[in-house]
Amino acid sequence: MVPLALIGYGIGQGGEDKQTLRIAASPTPHAEILEYVQKHLAAKEGLKLDVRKFNDYVVPNTATESGEVDANFFQHKPYLDDFNKKQHTDIRPVVNVELEPLGLYSKKEQSLKDIGDGDTVAVPNDSTNEGRSLHLLAKHGLIELKPGAGQEATLGDIADTNGLKFKELEAAAVPRALDDVDAAVINGNYAVDADLNPAKDALVAEQAKGNPYANFLAVKDGKQHDPRIEKLAKLLNSQQVKKFIEHKYQGAIEPVFGSVGS
Repeated sequence: MVPLALIGYGIGQGGEDKQTLRIAASPTPHAEILEYVQKHLAAKEGLKLDVRKFNDYVVPNTATESGEVDANFFQHKPYLDDFNKKQHTDIRPVVNVELEPLGLYSKKEQSLKDIGDGDTVAVPNDSTNEGRSLHLLAKHGLIELKPGAGQEATLGDIADTNGLKFKELEAAAVPRALDDVDAAVINGNYAVDADLNPAKDALVAEQAKGNPYANFLAVKDGKQHDPRIEKLAKLLNSQQVKKFIEHKYQGAIEPVFGSVGS
């Protein structure tokens, strides 16, 4: 049996093309963007893509570290930094592609000023997105965070809840809680899956400019200058992909191109 880590380098069974890149991606929007590139742009660059879909947020990185896939596209830098530290992996960002704005949604209230004392707000319970949610709420005056509360702020970092109560749930489960809470902070990709659009349906949403949560193409350190990776990075930052994202997602997902900040 040929080790999976060798497939894609011309060593696999059947003599697989050396140009084929195996990429782990979340189904929405990452795999959809990659499939657009695969269908419309890759052939002109002599590039073949093998897009592998994962709902899991761990396996894409561990598979990239082990060489089972060549790259992944599903995460932002605060998550990757935390993952590398805890898992002792050496995954590195290559190029930013898109932002999935976090938004506050409600089926019971019509505006931000209607959210107040006694209301329950659902938030994602993972360390990165809970902190992100709390900073969004604090920015718009719904809560007050303690001085120095960082990106991974928790409920314990709230200095003043202003009477709000919180329900912590897995990020994917938050949209389903909208009927049971007064408001919910929902990740952009899960909002899209729930037919919600941050640009149209959210009471308030993150802005793209200066946002540290852009999602990027990532590889194991040392593979950044693989010609195949460089070709894919170029295509992911092309005007064609920009137009595709803007047309397909109508503001729910925003193109955010360029290098990844340190």
